[in-house]
Amino acid sequence: MEYEPPKQTISVSALVMNAKEEVLLIRTHWRSDTWEMPGGNVEVGEPLDKAVCREFFEETGIVIRPIGITGVYFNTTKQVLSVVFKAEYVSGEIRIQPEEIKEAKYIRLNESNIDQYITRPQQKSRTLDAMKSQCFIPYETWEVNPDYNLLTRLHNEKSIEMNCMPPKTNP
Repeated sequence: MEYEPPKQTISVSALVMNAKEEVLLIRTHWRSDTWEMPGGNVEVGEPLDKAVCREFFEETGIVIRPIGITGVYFNTTKQVLSVVFKAEYVSGEIRIQPEEIKEAKYIRLNESNIDQYITRPQQKSRTLDAMKSQCFIPYETWEVNPDYNLLTRLHNEKSIEMNCMPPKTNP
């Protein structure tokens, strides 16, 4: 059998909350039955943190700063690896591209009302995970040319202080 290189897609999205603890969500034209976190596909060779900033800005007009990764999800049917970031608002006002995005707004979201907004189970679990996350997975971007050069490192000092590990229990 001949080797076939992977044909998987990587997508990114981000959870951003305002001062009122509302989540910025979008509805697209092709998935208008649900709200979701802004995001999209990573371009070949594009660092994930740059991709999430680009996609978020393209879909909402908002500039963000990723803090860390809250979850990694894989769809075996569509062969899509989805990486979800928690991010901070930096600047901008909501401005959508009407050909792609139907609506974008901040929504007060919680476990008791999430089904009113997010109708797809994979989007619901990602959003809830990101909302609840206090610990973030470190993320690094490297280039090799010819030496290894660290381009980006995301980690959350609060997560490090908290140790992000559940307390040990004695048997």
